[in-house]
Amino acid sequence: MQQEDDLRGLAKVMEFMRAISILFVLINIYWYCYEAFQQWNLTIETLNKILLGFQRTSGLFSSIIWTKLFAVVFLALSCLGTKGVKEEKISWTKITILLIIGSQLFFLNWWILSLPLPILANVAFYISTLTIGYICMMMAGLYMSRLLKNSMMDDVFNNENESFMQETRLMENEYSVNLPTKFWYKKKQWDGWINIVNPFRATIVLGTPGSGKSYAVVNNYIKQQIEKGFAMYIYDFKFDDLSTIAYNHLLKHRDKYKVAPKFYVINFDNPRKSHRCNPINPTFMTDISDAYESAYTIMLNLNRSWIQKQGDFFVESPIILLAAIIWYLKIYKDGKYCTFPHAIEFLNKKYSDTFTILTSYTDLENYLSPFMDAWEGGAQDQLQGQIASAKIPLSRMISPQLYWVMTGDDFTLDINNPEAPKILCVGNNPDRQSIYSAALGLYNSRIVKLINKKGQLKSSVIIDELPTIYFRGLDNLIATARSNKVAVCLGFQDYSQLNRDYGDKEAKVIQNTVGNIFSGQVVGETAKNLSDRFGKVLQLRQSMTINRQDKSTSISTQLDSLIPASKISNLTQGVFVGAVSDNFEERIEQKIFHAEIVVDNAKVAAETKAYKMIPEIASFVDRDGNDNMKHEIDKNYNRIKQEVAQIIVDEMERIRNNPELSHLVKK
Repeated sequence: MQQEDDLRGLAKVMEFMRAISILFVLINIYWYCYEAFQQWNLTIETLNKILLGFQRTSGLFSSIIWTKLFAVVFLALSCLGTKGVKEEKISWTKITILLIIGSQLFFLNWWILSLPLPILANVAFYISTLTIGYICMMMAGLYMSRLLKNSMMDDVFNNENESFMQETRLMENEYSVNLPTKFWYKKKQWDGWINIVNPFRATIVLGTPGSGKSYAVVNNYIKQQIEKGFAMYIYDFKFDDLSTIAYNHLLKHRDKYKVAPKFYVINFDNPRKSHRCNPINPTFMTDISDAYESAYTIMLNLNRSWIQKQGDFFVESPIILLAAIIWYLKIYKDGKYCTFPHAIEFLNKKYSDTFTILTSYTDLENYLSPFMDAWEGGAQDQLQGQIASAKIPLSRMISPQLYWVMTGDDFTLDINNPEAPKILCVGNNPDRQSIYSAALGLYNSRIVKLINKKGQLKSSVIIDELPTIYFRGLDNLIATARSNKVAVCLGFQDYSQLNRDYGDKEAKVIQNTVGNIFSGQVVGETAKNLSDRFGKVLQLRQSMTINRQDKSTSISTQLDSLIPASKISNLTQGVFVGAVSDNFEERIEQKIFHAEIVVDNAKVAAETKAYKMIPEIASFVDRDGNDNMKHEIDKNYNRIKQEVAQIIVDEMERIRNNPELSHLVKK
């Protein structure tokens, strides 16, 4: 009831404003057409005195324009309270035409009064144009008011409601990654910044193929962190896309490091462009648990389905067997033969020799008890199943090129050693993903152990296409590495990929412990999860009712998603939504963003064109100019097999000649 009274009161005020406007028009006609009114005997003495008084005190009639301006001002005010009517075909074009015609006729008709025509004709012509002009402007004002009142109905995708003010400050520090953006707010494009002031709280970059996550985000992470002196580990699924960027950017910015870092590459496809590194270097294995971690990583990368079955007997058995072999090679002759290829070859020897040798070491007896129980109990089927579970997947990794890369010692994996910082790029190949991912996963697990220590150089771990590799200990690295200045950036397409390849529990931990998130176009559950993460905001809602006599509009407020899932599912390439984290001393009030990340395409194209290829690292050309790569790699492969065969012979001889161990040979 109160609302109806308020509306009636407002309508009366608007009517009063319009009456004043019309009064000013009539006064204009009366004053400037006074001679005609005299001839018609329509002059009013009292009105004359009032108008003359206004002229003396305010100069109201010193120009023909003043009364017209007052008339238009009050007309505009009266249009603000216009009630809607049944009219849906109002357009800005129509309003503009009416305004132009009306203002021309209303304001620019003063010359009519000076035409060499009878005075009555001039006045009639003047009044006609003034009236028509006034009516046109009044219609334009009414239409404009209705259109503005119903402007929300034009925003059918609710873009205006779902736009919000974002961070426009550039906030830099010695660790930050800063990305320039453009975003829309209140129908205006703004320049903004996404400030990752604390990259050590980890970053996830999501997006379907082609959404621009590598081009807009991951590449910028690599470039800016090199410029700020980070040691880096980069997993390059489509080698050498990211590696080339890192190599060339390092060439330009070596001066940003106190100790110039060295650039290393692991590439199984092309040994000429690969350094050699032993991921189970005995120097960095201090406990048998290190061997277990390495075995765990290898076996789960080779058998992704085992990730969901951790703890099962036929999953744990081959892992324990491989761990025992790795630790045996660590303690045998001070780790002289402690490499992963040696472990594979040792595993593939006769199991009677293998178990005899391993059980001769007291450190390994407990690890091998499940196998020994089956062997001594005559459960040959069970034993063969346990051993085959290890042999069959590992046999896929028997490759001369892989053996070559994994048996050298060109560098160590402590990439953030302040005295010898490194930028390490490991390359995968989508065509050989199942084989290479297992070997690379071993490098990953060792690096996680080595870099997550105090007193080391700030470092960055960048994993693009994360689900293509099992990165054991990744959840723990994200949760604990912040204080050790390790920044983690993970790129993948969808949460469902992570759930499939890492299991629900580990995937949830990764999702929920990451502080910075970028998302290009994603769909389904991932889009819904992100929408929930960004929260809700109070939004305006408008409803319209049209009947035969009137049109009524009601506006209400409702708490709704700031960035709904449907919007995330339809993002344009290069446009990202997300949220960043801040620091105590660097507060970011608006952490959420929905913006296009600005990339200088011309600059990037010019840089890419000038890139140098990663040079060949190993030369297999002899003095005569012959390429001996295959010969050298095969020679290394055969050497490993011979060394393992000799280990078996020497160890069996040792056991036979030792009275305390000779009984093992009879088993």
